[in-house]
Amino acid sequence: MSADQNKRSYRIDFLVAAALVTTGLVMSGLSLAELRARGPQQLAQATQPLQSTPGAETKPSTPAEPTTTGTRPSGVTPEPARPDAEAQKSGAKPALPPAPAEKQAEPIKER
Repeated sequence: MSADQNKRSYRIDFLVAAALVTTGLVMSGLSLAELRARGPQQLAQATQPLQSTPGAETKPSTPAEPTTTGTRPSGVTPEPARPDAEAQKSGAKPALPPAPAEKQAEPIKER
């Protein structure tokens, strides 16, 4: 590539870039002029304002809180998911099946 060709390509690139910047500035100016020419815009409300229903004064607004004693029911005894070895020998079955082999990790080594 000769020096003249380099100058020519640089000049063309510069003119294209200048044209793009000028076009952007003109579009921004026209948009700002249009915004100033319009009057203030009115916004539409998305939902209607809340209105109370007839007779709402006589109805309770929230349901009453349930009465709880805060203690566990005494009739149900908690059971472990995996019973100990002696309980399994006597016939107790585990509540959960054994984990699959790929889910079991190696034992943690002492340091």
